[in-house]
Amino acid sequence: MTNPGPGFLTALRVESFATLRSTTPWLLAALPAAAVALRLALARLTAGEDAAAFTLNAAGEEVANGYGFLVDGFATGLTLLYLVFIAYAAYSFAVDRDSGVVRHLIIRRISRRALLAAKLIIVHAFALLSLLAVLAVSWLFSVWFWELGPVVEDGFEIIDEAMIREEIRAGLLLAILPLPAALALGLLISASARSATQAVGLAVGFALVLDVFKSTLGDGAHYLYASFQPSLIDESYLGEVARIVRGYSDVLIDPTVQQLNIWIPVPQAMVLFIIAMLVIGRRRL
Repeated sequence: MTNPGPGFLTALRVESFATLRSTTPWLLAALPAAAVALRLALARLTAGEDAAAFTLNAAGEEVANGYGFLVDGFATGLTLLYLVFIAYAAYSFAVDRDSGVVRHLIIRRISRRALLAAKLIIVHAFALLSLLAVLAVSWLFSVWFWELGPVVEDGFEIIDEAMIREEIRAGLLLAILPLPAALALGLLISASARSATQAVGLAVGFALVLDVFKSTLGDGAHYLYASFQPSLIDESYLGEVARIVRGYSDVLIDPTVQQLNIWIPVPQAMVLFIIAMLVIGRRRL
């Protein structure tokens, strides 16, 4: 019942052609990276190194360690990326339905499910592009503004650089895994809403409600994809990594929660997309 149906490749070509020639998705993709650049520039200007761990430069002097700010950049960019692209996913199908584009494509024998599947791929592609921009800008600004090296305290190395990079890689992977679920939720809202404006409002509202109330769910929050994504009320592992790379020794890591972070988001993304396909198959256009 959830087969994309006839016309999927045609729908993908149509969506690619239209989206690549629109300025909106490109601007949205650039927005998180721009926020990262602003965040790190302000941190540099306001001497935020007082809150960071230190490393030794070539002269043997203790200087601010840029790894903490690097992770801050990742967290800022991903937080905004999740909000921007759940809204964009919600907008993508609903606006075409409002303007009559969906009806026109259906007349040309492109099924609504094929169109929804094509939009999911396009939204993922732009989200990936935005993610790469966030990673690049965070890295370049951190290298430009600060030294990157092991955490040093009173002249002694307490966390080596290999461990820092390993923690950052793990934090990024765990922070990115919930993204498909967020995008699938956006498409489900897009398929269900009455208009594009309502879809965007509901998507942003859902994202904020999940963020606010996840702390009230106790251990049950660990079975919700939103608990693992960087957010305004951040409970993601990437938030813990920001403390680890600054040399804090009181960070407690629960292996069970990390395993749930790996296993929960992707199945939830699949379930949400299947529901979206079922909804759009029965929805009057």
